[in-house]
Amino acid sequence: MSGVLVIEDDDRIRLSLVLALEDEGYTARGAATAEEGLAAQRAQAADTVLVDLMLPGIDGFECIRQLRRVDDVPIVVVSARDDTHDIVAALEAGADDYVVKPVAIKELSARLRALRRRARPVTLDPVPVLTFGDLEVLPEAGEVRVGGAAVSVTRTEFQLVCELAEHAGRVLSRQQLLQRVWGYDGGDERLVDVHIGRLRAKIEKDSGAPRHLVTVRGLGYKLLPS
Repeated sequence: MSGVLVIEDDDRIRLSLVLALEDEGYTARGAATAEEGLAAQRAQAADTVLVDLMLPGIDGFECIRQLRRVDDVPIVVVSARDDTHDIVAALEAGADDYVVKPVAIKELSARLRALRRRARPVTLDPVPVLTFGDLEVLPEAGEVRVGGAAVSVTRTEFQLVCELAEHAGRVLSRQQLLQRVWGYDGGDERLVDVHIGRLRAKIEKDSGAPRHLVTVRGLGYKLLPS
């Protein structure tokens, strides 16, 4: 199974997570600081990174931002901080998911498996390019373009726009998107809202007045056909 890097300053928690993940069949290693974790990821990239927010030196938010600048590796925050502001800030920094301590290892393993499935190539439709005005989605190539220029998106953002593109013109609820993109039967809808906001910032000329990816109040989101 995939390799997991655990960035956690508490020695006891870090070791217990590494051992528990190994029991689940993962190859896991730990780092006590963000600096150590970033260096470890550069030296030998893990398939998934777990990050605590309260780290000495560079904190978890900045660690996520630095990882995201150079890597689209799935990032899961594992933190005791469960305030809405902290969760949203971590997701906006670039995290794909957020798990609150104490961690149930079976739940964490299920989320990691969902992230693995999401990282596989998307095979939605044989049509090579899905076009929505100046927005183009290329599922087979793993690309998103606006005005002909490639846009850098994370794996989660790409899976999200592909799902909406496949169902263009149809409203998908937050729970439907959680199930189809994250692989969760139920869950925190803030995951969807924050990723939609990040995606809009990349594909819309004015994310405050979107022309492609719109909200249908009380129902969910849809991508408008061209």
